[in-house]
Amino acid sequence: MAVRMKRPGKRVLALLGILAVFAAGCIGFTGCQGGSGDTEKIRDLEFTVTGEGEVPQALAELIGKKRKPFKLTYADGQDMYIVIGEGPQTGGGYSITVKELYLTENSVVIRTELLGPEKGEATGTDPSYPVLIVKTEFLEEPVVFQ
Repeated sequence: MAVRMKRPGKRVLALLGILAVFAAGCIGFTGCQGGSGDTEKIRDLEFTVTGEGEVPQALAELIGKKRKPFKLTYADGQDMYIVIGEGPQTGGGYSITVKELYLTENSVVIRTELLGPEKGEATGTDPSYPVLIVKTEFLEEPVVFQ
């Protein structure tokens, strides 16, 4: 005796699809985070803002080739460099400032802000390429850019 299975109707399939989208959305909004300590600040990190002439040659060469927005880290075993380039800006007078740099249980977090020229400041017409180079202690945690 053969048992014939009935296929689910269109309404059942539509309901399953809606539930799958809802479940995926809930996971996306809440994220897959471990314990509550994952994003809690453990301590602020001391840092120095440095220029391209004060970094290892290999890093200076990397930075010199970048003209699009970029974010990178470079470590030499003793120090860690966090570099942010904002890409071409119309005229000069732009800078990048560090709002926060701190350690969490699983990462180093850096929060920066692009600042534009002051009102009335002569900026010229040539594009500028603001770059921020932060030197801090060597840490193995990954860097999260915010």
